[in-house]
Amino acid sequence: MSADALAVSGADAAADFRQYICRACGLIYDEATGDPDSGLVRGTRFEDIPDDWSCPLCGVGKTDFELYVPQARVAQAGLPSHSAHSRRDEPGVVIVGAGAAGWQMASILRERDANVPITLVTSCSGDVYDKPILSVALAKALSLAALVKETGRQAADRLNLRLMSETHAISVCAGTNALRTTRGTVKYRSLVLAHGAAPRPDPALPADLCWAINDLRCYARFRQAVDASGDARRIIVVGAGLVGCELANDLALAGHSVVLLDVADRPLANLLPEKSSQELLEAWAPLAIEFLGNTRIKQVKKTDSGVTVETDSALVLNGDHLLAATGLQTPGRLAQSAGLAWNNGISVTADALRTSAHNIYALGDCISIDGQAMRFIEPIARQAQVIAAHLTGCTPPAYTHVRPLVRIKTGSRRFTV
Repeated sequence: MSADALAVSGADAAADFRQYICRACGLIYDEATGDPDSGLVRGTRFEDIPDDWSCPLCGVGKTDFELYVPQARVAQAGLPSHSAHSRRDEPGVVIVGAGAAGWQMASILRERDANVPITLVTSCSGDVYDKPILSVALAKALSLAALVKETGRQAADRLNLRLMSETHAISVCAGTNALRTTRGTVKYRSLVLAHGAAPRPDPALPADLCWAINDLRCYARFRQAVDASGDARRIIVVGAGLVGCELANDLALAGHSVVLLDVADRPLANLLPEKSSQELLEAWAPLAIEFLGNTRIKQVKKTDSGVTVETDSALVLNGDHLLAATGLQTPGRLAQSAGLAWNNGISVTADALRTSAHNIYALGDCISIDGQAMRFIEPIARQAQVIAAHLTGCTPPAYTHVRPLVRIKTGSRRFTV
């Protein structure tokens, strides 16, 4: 009998398997499926995992996982569905955005209600992937195809929802419960905004001359451009925050030369104490990473071979590619069209994650509570549970808007803050 067969035989029936969720990134370890890439066969109990095992997505340790109990499906629990008699063409729940927040929302809502009509509107293909993996994919030698966990169509079929891919949401008419899109108007009973945040524009960084990696599509184009020649490239990264440092580290580990610029005098200045920033710089010493602090971009020019960057101190840098990692901001078009309250993002209530419109909710990177945005992966599942409970008439779990444990995936020197 194979090891896999032994692991799932006998008293360990599938119904008894448990799930554990990473408090840092939201990844779920399922005892039934294990983690084959880490050598954990199907049926490996959480308590039997070696203590030095780490989250395959964000790298935190085993102690940063906690027991996760998914909501039972309504049909399985014997509870009435709140849309048991609805037809698929009737207004149901419309979700805007197919990132982690959109798919998490759809999945948890479907767990609670097997029949509610769900429409997911997204400007991309809707393919399912783990966003945090984008900043370590090169060092892990992951192909672009390997980054996709499930195509949008496969996920839509699995969750029995209508996927409107490659479709832009244009405006919301809250008075008539209608979402206007590039493929026509979609009526809704409840609307959930999960469209995330976009790279913050910077006049000194023209969009046509630099890359801004915020989703799989952007990353794929960047990877294709960098890999096109097959040679090591010189890449200028602007912004030494979490994303900029992780990408710089990943590019350097993959053999590229990186110049990392920031207005602060040290990398990760907004997350790490000075001592830790210095430890990171020391860990980068063997790599082709040059950090330039206290530096602002004056202008960027296109050249025959790439780009030229001039700083405010008259320093001139030449590179094959320019990558901007200077922060995010929430697009305001949909919220403005619906007349929603705004405060550093779409303002939602702490208890229900409801906007100022009674049947419009929001979660993920696009929201703020009391003016505080929280752009991390971990809170998304908890936010989706709250909204799903309200949409199905159940008692919602408590939600606390606090920053989770953050794992900084700079492979040369990792930090947890």
